[in-house]
Amino acid sequence: MSAVVQLPAARRRPSPRLALLGTGVVGSAFVDRYGRLRERVEGLPEFAWLANSRSVQACAAAPAVALDAARAAPARDAELPPWAEAESLRDGDIIVDATASDAVADWHAEWLARGIHVVTANKLGNGGALVRAQAIQRARRDSGAHYGDSATVGAGLPLLRSLRALVAGGDRIHRVEGVLSGSLAWLFNHYDGMRPFSGFVRQAREAGYTEPDPRIDLSGEDVRRKLLILARAAGLPLQSEDVKVESLVPAALATLTIAELDEALGQFDAPLGAHFREAYRNGEKLRFLGRFDAEGASVGLRTLAADHPLCGGGGTDNRVAIFSDRYPDQPLVVQGPGAGAEVTAAALLDDVLAITANP
Repeated sequence: MSAVVQLPAARRRPSPRLALLGTGVVGSAFVDRYGRLRERVEGLPEFAWLANSRSVQACAAAPAVALDAARAAPARDAELPPWAEAESLRDGDIIVDATASDAVADWHAEWLARGIHVVTANKLGNGGALVRAQAIQRARRDSGAHYGDSATVGAGLPLLRSLRALVAGGDRIHRVEGVLSGSLAWLFNHYDGMRPFSGFVRQAREAGYTEPDPRIDLSGEDVRRKLLILARAAGLPLQSEDVKVESLVPAALATLTIAELDEALGQFDAPLGAHFREAYRNGEKLRFLGRFDAEGASVGLRTLAADHPLCGGGGTDNRVAIFSDRYPDQPLVVQGPGAGAEVTAAALLDDVLAITANP
């Protein structure tokens, strides 16, 4: 009778740990949503630690307590170097980037190359320098790690996913254009030409629709980054300088501190009022659009017929039209809320759950 050979048990990869970078409004909403989902959803990874530029906090079983501690930490002279590596990230862990940091985006490709999954709302990974975006894609392909970026455009709307699915299915993208900024959508959905535009800017900032410095939104830079992410997903390797951006920010406001800016917001009123009156006389509406095709890419304020497909929606809705071989005349239109910490946090956690379901 032959002996039974016992094969060694397969080595199991340790359970993935979750780490959060950034404790601002999006990071805080992420922690809150994680806490609510943990009570009713199985399969959430262990929330191991979180960090901001001042502090790293172990979460143990209480990420909300760690969040409060990180937010209350005193300022430092410099960022923790390198603050993302506080618990020695390992193969299979999931890092969530809820910052807007260029320095953190520089780590994305390295993490992916080490088998660490990256979930991000930071547009500077795929929406910054082309060489960085290409390094991220190479690292993702070579390691098999996941790069969840649905929160970078449209706050999780099925926009990037739809665009990539069309390309993967052999469709050829002709043109993409749309309202890509939730804050600018809100502004031009509400601006009526009778009340000062500056007042609406203040309302949008107080509601959290714009960045604390609304010039980031009004300059068109945020839309440029989103447009680059979409164009690169469609197969166009655009550089940042390939996108022509027409900023709404008067030159006199560009160099002011944030403290000085509020008193100077009235400088928006005259030029925006003139744009509105001209559009109104022609039965048109103002919309701040991003657009790309094979000929180029642009970002800026446009006047559209009142019944134009991109004039629909309301509030902070993004509304994006995709023209392709499959949709040559009547575009595929994706619409929904495109700003807000809650929807962005939901998109981040959706990507986390997708990774844990398909490691």
